[in-house]
Amino acid sequence: MKLKKRLIRSGIAVVLVAAIGLGVAGNYFYNIAINRSQEGPELHGGGSSAVAASVLRTEEEQVKMAELMKWTGQQKFEIVEMKTYDGLKLKARFLKNKHSNGKAVILAHGYKGSSEQMPGITKYYYDLGYDILKPDARGHGMSEGNYIGYGWHERKDYVKWVHLLINEKKENAIFLHGFSMGAATVLMASGEKLPPEVKGIIEDSGYTTVKAELSHQLKYLYHIPAFPIMYITSFITKVRAGYTFGEASALNSVKKNKLPLFIIHGDKDDLVPTEMAHEIYDAATTKDKEIWIVHGAGHTEAYTISEEEYQKKMKKFLDHALEK
Repeated sequence: MKLKKRLIRSGIAVVLVAAIGLGVAGNYFYNIAINRSQEGPELHGGGSSAVAASVLRTEEEQVKMAELMKWTGQQKFEIVEMKTYDGLKLKARFLKNKHSNGKAVILAHGYKGSSEQMPGITKYYYDLGYDILKPDARGHGMSEGNYIGYGWHERKDYVKWVHLLINEKKENAIFLHGFSMGAATVLMASGEKLPPEVKGIIEDSGYTTVKAELSHQLKYLYHIPAFPIMYITSFITKVRAGYTFGEASALNSVKKNKLPLFIIHGDKDDLVPTEMAHEIYDAATTKDKEIWIVHGAGHTEAYTISEEEYQKKMKKFLDHALEK
């Protein structure tokens, strides 16, 4: 009997130690991946590809970048604010086009990014006559929030940004265009009830679900399987941030989307695997969908290495969506 009791006590102790260890590990990964902080983790596949690096090193590209940054510095961005459904104050940069034609785009930045980024695509839309809204996502930049929603809670924020453009800026045709986490954000927003002023969705390098993307990172950064750490971290995220990794799904959202959808992804993307673009395309139920896999491009590098073709394809997509 004494031996049996000792074995039971030992078993209980092992379970408790394991549970505590998993809890500590789950909180550790929450603080790295979800909790707001100044520095983001070194993500697997997050560096520049050799192709992009060679393009950026050319004298022509450096001159172009200098001109772009000069143009950006000359623009007068208005800081606009809105309150989220859960009481956060979010801020965005708004650029009114001097030749405004009632069209606007909302540009969504990536993980640990900000509204100060995306200068090239900003100028591209401006040259087309668009007004541009660049929000800082919750937990980023000027916006409030102590956690990152990976697009899930942000999807509701973007619906509110759309209404702000309609009600306060009098826009009558709006596109949502996101990169990486921002791409997942606009995909998730596409499944919400959007007003008819929203004409189309453009996603560049978006992931399918938060669970799939974080599991991908966990595998390559820490060489451990998703189970059970990912499930523990997801539970902690539900308690601390109000969502689970499984429910944060761009795949489920695009099944509800009826708007024109343009999917862009590099075939050398190691941060968000290229196959995710095909999964999103296959899941999308809209009849008006297009996918462009850019040869040689790493994560969000399509515009860098294929700028001219990117602009031509974008113009075609925008014009087509506006005609519908």
